[in-house]
Parts: sequence; C-alpha cells; structure tokens
Amino acid sequence: QVQLVESGGGLVQAGGSLRLSCVVSISIFNINPISWYRQAPGKERELVAQITSADRTNYADSAKGRFTISRDNAKNTVYLQMNSLKPEDTAIYYCRAIRGGVLSYWGQGTQVTVSS
Repeated sequence: QVQLVESGGGLVQAGGSLRLSCVVSISIFNINPISWYRQAPGKERELVAQITSADRTNYADSAKGRFTISRDNAKNTVYLQMNSLKPEDTAIYYCRAIRGGVLSYWGQGTQVTVSS
C-alpha cells in the first residue's frame, strides 16, 4: 500500500506564497506521474499540476506562471510552490500518484485558504 501525506497548507493573504509537500511512502523514482489536484467547495476536483519521472511538467491554465511543481527523488517528496495566490485558489489540495500506469493513490489533502 502506498501512502501519500500532504502538508504545507494554511491561511495566507492574496499575493502571498505557500509551498505544499507530498511525502510518498515508497521510492518515487519510477512513479509516473505525480500530480497535485484541488477541490473547492461545491466544485469538482481539478488537476493543478503534474510531473513525470523524466521531470516533464504540465500545468492547468490557472496555475501557469504562478505555481511550480518539482520532485526530490531522494526524499520521496513532490512539492508545489504557489506564488501570487488568489482567493480563487482556496481549496483542498491533494497529491496523487500513479504506479505502474494503473494503480492510483491519493493523499488526505491539505487546506489552502487565501483571504482577499
């Protein structure tokens, strides 16, 4: 069983920054991709950013230019650096890992609240 634990969420003012972390219980060297999703109240869960084992990245339009996803294989950790935060970024942020192209694992989520 693979476990993912997110941290780093919190309350921040608009324009501020947060860095989320996702620690995976196994080596992430071959986990492909690892992604950050978010879900705001009353809305569907949406992809924010993802990174492959080859360090290729993909971002939602809403995240481009403001968010950066990265991975540290030595620490089995994936990060999401979020800058220039907006109130509409308020959501629960989840980490997701795909193993073997088939098995999907989710973390429990971390709350991000951006005040105006």
